[in-house]
Amino acid sequence: MQLTDKVSIITGAAGGIGFGIAKRFVAAGGKVAIADINMDAARKAAAEFGEDRAMAVEMDVTSEAAVNAGVKAVADRWGRIDVLVSNAGVQIVHPVEQFPFDAWKKMLAIHLDGAFLTSRAVLPYMYEQGSGSIIFQGSVHSKLASALKAPYVTAKHGLLGLARVIAKEGGEKGVRANVICPGFVRTPLVDKQIPEQAENLGISEEEVVNDIMLGGTVTKEFTTIEDVAEIALLFAAFPSAALTGQSLLVSHGWCME
Repeated sequence: MQLTDKVSIITGAAGGIGFGIAKRFVAAGGKVAIADINMDAARKAAAEFGEDRAMAVEMDVTSEAAVNAGVKAVADRWGRIDVLVSNAGVQIVHPVEQFPFDAWKKMLAIHLDGAFLTSRAVLPYMYEQGSGSIIFQGSVHSKLASALKAPYVTAKHGLLGLARVIAKEGGEKGVRANVICPGFVRTPLVDKQIPEQAENLGISEEEVVNDIMLGGTVTKEFTTIEDVAEIALLFAAFPSAALTGQSLLVSHGWCME
C-alpha cells in the first residue's frame, strides 16, 4: 500500500514507535509531520527524512492551543491533512490504592485528551477534503487488564469508544477511524517498566519479561516497531470505508478475538 504525497501528523514521533511509523510512511511515499513535545528531538528526527518529506512540530498533546497551532502549521505548509496517528504516550505504574491522583490525571490527559484534541483539530481539514484516516495507538490493554496500570488500561479502553464515535460521525464525510492494539514493544517506555514492575510485584526482572510481558504470547517474542508500523500503514492507506471503527491486535497471539 502507498501513501503517495499524503500528509500525516504523527504525535510522539521523535522516537520509538512513532518514529518507526513515520519511517514507514515516508517509505510509502508520504509526507510526515513529526509532532513531539521535545522540539530538538523532533527536528533531528525530521532531518533524517529531508525537508521535502518531513517537518518538525512542537506539540504538547494535552494543550488545546499547542495542538491547534501545530495542526494549523502542517496544513499551512502542505495544504492538507490526510492521516493522524495519535501515538504520544507515557507509562506510570502503581497499585490503585497507591496511585497518585496527579499521575492518574497526567496519564488520562496524554492518552485520551491528546487523542481527542488532535482528532478535533484535524477533522475540519479532513471533512473539507472529503477524506482522512485517524489512527489511535491503543494496546492489548484496550482489551485486557494488567495489574499496576489502572489509568493506562482505562485510557486505552477509552480510545476504542472515541474511534468508534469518529467512525460513525465521519463515515459519510470520507473519514475513517481505527485503533492499533500492540502487545509489548521493546522501547524505552517498556524497558522502564521492567524494574518498576519487578519491584512492585516482588519478582525478578526476568520473570517480568518472561511471565508477564511475554507469557501469554504464542512465540515468547516482543512485538516489533516494524510490526506496528505495517498495521499503521494498512489503516492509513486502506482504500475504502470498509475498514473503519475497528481495532487490530498485533501481539503474537497474546490476545485473540
